[in-house]
Amino acid sequence: ARNGIMMINHFQHLERHEGEAFGPGLVVRGARERLSPILMTTLACGLAIVPLVVAGNIPGNEIEHPLAIVVLGGLVTSTLLNLFVVPSLYLRFGRSQRQPA
Repeated sequence: ARNGIMMINHFQHLERHEGEAFGPGLVVRGARERLSPILMTTLACGLAIVPLVVAGNIPGNEIEHPLAIVVLGGLVTSTLLNLFVVPSLYLRFGRSQRQPA
């Protein structure tokens, strides 16, 4: 959730403070600039969990192994959603069409 919030906040920052016009260029630039922090966070967490996934048959890891698989799957899924779905949803719904009063 934090990566999605940070990405939308970055889109709004680019639009409000750096004068980027709302559109595909804004979304591509914002997603590209947030790509590195998102991937670094995901890789750090994923690399910490990989030993539990690999060493699943060792006695004593009966609970940690399935949990590590679920957490690793969630990391991959949330990363893909943050990198592809959040920018496209912001492009579609980010600018509300307000009627002048």
